[in-house]
Amino acid sequence: MDQTDFAARLVERGASIVGFGDLSPVPEADRAGLPVGVCVAVKYPPEVIRGIADLPTAEYHDWYNRLNTLLDSLVVFGADHLRGQGYRAVAMTRESVGKGEAEYNTVLPYKTLATRAGVGWIGRCALLVNDQYGSAIRLSGILTDAPFETAIPVEGPRCGNCVACVKLCPAQAIKGPEWSVGVSRDELVDAPACSKVARERAGLGFGRADITICGKCIEVCPYTRNYLGAR
Repeated sequence: MDQTDFAARLVERGASIVGFGDLSPVPEADRAGLPVGVCVAVKYPPEVIRGIADLPTAEYHDWYNRLNTLLDSLVVFGADHLRGQGYRAVAMTRESVGKGEAEYNTVLPYKTLATRAGVGWIGRCALLVNDQYGSAIRLSGILTDAPFETAIPVEGPRCGNCVACVKLCPAQAIKGPEWSVGVSRDELVDAPACSKVARERAGLGFGRADITICGKCIEVCPYTRNYLGAR
């Protein structure tokens, strides 16, 4: 299996980042008995994230769904390709792991796969942060036994003294501690408070108080801001 060619095939179809992680420290049952995780990430357009500085927008919600659909197609394509080469592969689609981040705790979160693949770290807001795109990305993954070379995992935070997401969270749901391996989402974020205010803001922003979407912690992250300012 040509790893560079495999990654290039995913990028050609819309992936922004493709990373490869060693999942051997993860319980075998949680990774379907497969030792390697392929992290696939797609970025939001900068103008979409700039647009949610005040409130979430219909455009942001549309892109949220559009990127999730793209990710499903990418990981299904990737898994099919690997199986065609004689390897085992499982596409981590939304259907297989749960569609609502605010309502589901998955056995193997995409963020865990991303940190194992060296793609980024978990911020104080419990979102993945990537050096290039900040938190303005959506994630998915593939589990496989293909003999890919894996990255050095990220096992600690790189937020430094920054607490922008803590201070500017409309729900005051971000508790403030830094992430490290083994820290749960609930130790970082009050998920019910986040969901409640996200629905209120979606109602104010584009009239859909039945939708749990906010994005403020994405928009205020300095790494995201750097991406938004890039040409």
